[in-house]
Amino acid sequence: MSMDLKEIENLIQEALPDAVINIQDLAGDGNHYSATITSAIFKGKSRIEQHKIVYNSLKGKMGNELHALAITTKEKV
Repeated sequence: MSMDLKEIENLIQEALPDAVINIQDLAGDGNHYSATITSAIFKGKSRIEQHKIVYNSLKGKMGNELHALAITTKEKV
């Protein structure tokens, strides 16, 4: 089972209300996505901590319904 792009965006937005999110379906198969997320919550956090925040927002779906997600995080200024 794959995840819809909008479902991924909604989960991230729910956890990071101020986030600007841009998600692309890389292969057109509903399994391989790239996401760029910009949020003030990333300020002062390492890249690993930022990515953990995003993975946690997906509520355990990463590796299950969501096969691959390349993440780019940016601090909102």
